[in-house]
Amino acid sequence: MPKFFLKISLCMVCLSILFGGQAFAHDKHHLSADGPYIIYCPDGSVRVVSVSVEGIVTDTIITPHSSLLTPLSSHLSTFPVTSHDGKHRFTVSLHRFERPEWKCQQTGKIFVMSDPHGDLDCMVSLLRGNGVIDSSYRWSYGNNRLVVIGDVMDRGKDAIQILWLIYKLEHEAVQAGGSVDFLLGNHEPMVLMNDLRYTKEKYKLLAERLCMEYPQLLSRSTELGYWLSTRNTMQVIGRNLFVHAGISGKLLERDLSIPTINEQMSHGLYLNKAQRRAESPLTYFLFGSSGPIWYRGMVLGEPKYNPITADTLQMVLRRYDVDRVIVGHTIFDDISTFHSKRVIAVNVDNQKNRKHRRGRAILIEDDRIFIIYDDGKRREC
Repeated sequence: MPKFFLKISLCMVCLSILFGGQAFAHDKHHLSADGPYIIYCPDGSVRVVSVSVEGIVTDTIITPHSSLLTPLSSHLSTFPVTSHDGKHRFTVSLHRFERPEWKCQQTGKIFVMSDPHGDLDCMVSLLRGNGVIDSSYRWSYGNNRLVVIGDVMDRGKDAIQILWLIYKLEHEAVQAGGSVDFLLGNHEPMVLMNDLRYTKEKYKLLAERLCMEYPQLLSRSTELGYWLSTRNTMQVIGRNLFVHAGISGKLLERDLSIPTINEQMSHGLYLNKAQRRAESPLTYFLFGSSGPIWYRGMVLGEPKYNPITADTLQMVLRRYDVDRVIVGHTIFDDISTFHSKRVIAVNVDNQKNRKHRRGRAILIEDDRIFIIYDDGKRREC
């Protein structure tokens, strides 16, 4: 394909995000900067939806010859992303991606955080304060790794912006010899199955104005939706197993490989409970209370959580050939350890912990684990 025509197509997309398309203002006091949502339509066109800081919705359909749109899945001129309040601004380029390897050796340092829940301000503070990104929101962590253990969606006003930031850093990290890994939490499938009980009104309002259901903006036929559908649920790096909530005895009994779990979770990502039940008992189980994105029994001891026993935990570690399991999901006042540090919980209240200078993430360096703060300080876990 002639590069000249490809460049024209790419420029059209970028201009549509910045200026173009059908722009209309609705309930400015509720809408705030959002997107862009890049949707690939069946007829070969591309729909780009974004919201400005002022609450202006821009909805553009780009319909050049379909052959010009094919490369959009791998190459796109940079487009702007802005936080809901305009405080944070960075650019993103689309790139090729595939499902990450489920197991790899530990090289360099591993910076681990979880559950940002749409709070871009707190996430940027943490990453900048520890040299993971620079003042321009670019990867500055060299050949090291960043792991985010799920739950970008819900509660905050910058969920899409955080997804784009992770997506962007993922590509930049690879170019520097490093890696960024985002694992699915429980709130990603909740939103994608249209369970919006914890979702800010701005997202529901945007979908209403577009005469859509919100998950349609993140379907598998969108750039972010397809990316989400190729993310892992469980991942092993060195001697560490990362998973959003935990591994239950019931899950262990099924003797499932990690690739099988990852594929099944991606398969059921957009299904509701009834559809998952109809799909297969395994799919329904994996998305249930004993599955990897909901089970709390590794860190909570109340009977209702079916707490894991020492023997079962040892079998989990042996089955997946790891020394420890690192989880998010269940919130604690500070970074917490359980079962003689064989389970580490990294989910905290991001705003409170930032304000009170409590732990916000962990750093795995060789076989030492440190609790990390916003200002770059650390203490051994």
